[in-house]
Amino acid sequence: MAGPLKYAVVERERRYLLASMPDGVTGTRDIVDRYVIGTRLRLREVRGPDGAVTRKLGHKVRLSDGPGEIACTTFYLDDEEWAVLAVLPARTLRKKRHTIARDGWVLAVDEHEDGALVAEIDDRDEPSDRLPDWLDVVKDVTRDEAWTGGGLAR
Repeated sequence: MAGPLKYAVVERERRYLLASMPDGVTGTRDIVDRYVIGTRLRLREVRGPDGAVTRKLGHKVRLSDGPGEIACTTFYLDDEEWAVLAVLPARTLRKKRHTIARDGWVLAVDEHEDGALVAEIDDRDEPSDRLPDWLDVVKDVTRDEAWTGGGLAR
C-alpha cells in the first residue's frame, strides 16, 4: 500500500466530546467542509480571523479499522478550481475550529453549529492515551463514526 500513499500524510487523531471549552484559545477559524457524495473526497473552505480564505481538496484513506488512523492527501485550490468542484453533490459540515495552547499541549476544539464541542489531539508518530487534566471530557469518540466529519455532515 506504500506506493499509492506516497504523497499522503498519516494522521493519528483522538477525538473527545467535551462539556466545556477549555481556557487557552489562541486562534479561531471558520470551516465549511463539503463531503462529496460517493467518494472519499472533502472540499474544505477555511476563513481566518483576518478574512483570508483557503480552499482545499482532500482525499482520505483509512489505514486501519475505524477512523483513528488515516492517510490524507491535500491539494490547494484557486477560485476557478473551487467553482468547478463546489457544484458536486455533497453533505456539508460547518464549524468553528479553536486552537488551544496550554501547559505544553496544542490541540483543536471544533465547535459545531448545534453547540457540540469535539477536541482533536494529533498523536503524530507517537500514539498515546495521555490527556491534559484540564480537558473536560464527556466521552472518547475516537472510534465512533458518528463523530467523524463525514458522520456529522448533513
